Amino acid sequence: MGMSFTKMHGLGNDFVILDGRRTPLTLPSTLISRLCNRQRGIGCDQLVTLSPPTRAGADVLVRFFNPDGSEAGACGNASRCVAALLGGNPTLQTQNGLLPTSQTDGLVSVLMGKPHLDWQSIPLANACDTAHLPLYDGAACSMGNPHLTLFRSIEDAATLGPVLETDPLFPERANIGFADIQSPTHLRLRVWERGAGLTLACGSGACAAVVNAARRGLVERTCLVSMECGSLTITWQDDDYVLMTGPAQHVFTGTLDETWLAEGQAPAL
Repeated sequence: MGMSFTKMHGLGNDFVILDGRRTPLTLPSTLISRLCNRQRGIGCDQLVTLSPPTRAGADVLVRFFNPDGSEAGACGNASRCVAALLGGNPTLQTQNGLLPTSQTDGLVSVLMGKPHLDWQSIPLANACDTAHLPLYDGAACSMGNPHLTLFRSIEDAATLGPVLETDPLFPERANIGFADIQSPTHLRLRVWERGAGLTLACGSGACAAVVNAARRGLVERTCLVSMECGSLTITWQDDDYVLMTGPAQHVFTGTLDETWLAEGQAPAL
C-alpha cells in the first residue's frame, strides 16, 4: 500500500502534506528530500506532516520540513493550507505554540503568535540592537523561526540571500527577507528561505517584515505584503499577536508508489 498525499500552495509557496493522524509516519531525511525534489519526487518548497495533537486545545500537530531535511519551526503559508484542508477553524499545534485559525470568504486567517524581538530568542550570536543590526542595517525577529529583514531592492534576494542565511550572526541560520516599502500600508517582499532557497511567497517572512518595518516607523501595523503571486494582509495587533490573512489553494491529491518509497528508505529521524 502506498502513501497518500495532498499538494497545496499559498501564493505559489507549495507544499506536500502527509496525514499521519491515523497511521504514524516514518520520514528519514533522505525521503523528505526525495519528496521535495521537483525532478524525482512530487516537488515542493516544504513537506508538512499532520499528527495527533499532544497539547490541550489543539486539533492537530503540524510539522514543517525543508527540502534539505531540516525542520522549520513555523510556516505561515503552510499553516493556511492545513487549515483549509481540514476545514472549519482548527487550532494548529506547532513548534511556535498553538495557532488559532479562521476562514471567511475564501481567505484563511492564522494568529501566528507574538514576535520575539530580543537577540537571545531570535537567536543571534551576540547582543545587539535587533531593530538596527550591524548587517546591512537590517532588522531581525523570530516568528517561530529567525528572520532578517533588509530594506532594499527585492532583486538582491538571489545574490545576498544565500550568503546571509549562513552569516555567523545567525547560529541557527536565518530566513532573509528583502522589503521594498511602497507606502505606509504596502510593501513588496522577496524571501530567501532557510533550507529552501528562493520561494514565491513566505508567510512568516511577511509577518516578520511588517513587524520589523513597523518597529522602524516605515509602515503601519496593518500592511499589505505583495509577493510574486499575490498578497497577504498582516496585522501586528495591539496585544502583540500577529494576524496573517490570505488564500490557500488545493492542487491535487495522489498516492506514492510503494516501490518508489522503498528506494528512499533509510534510518528514521
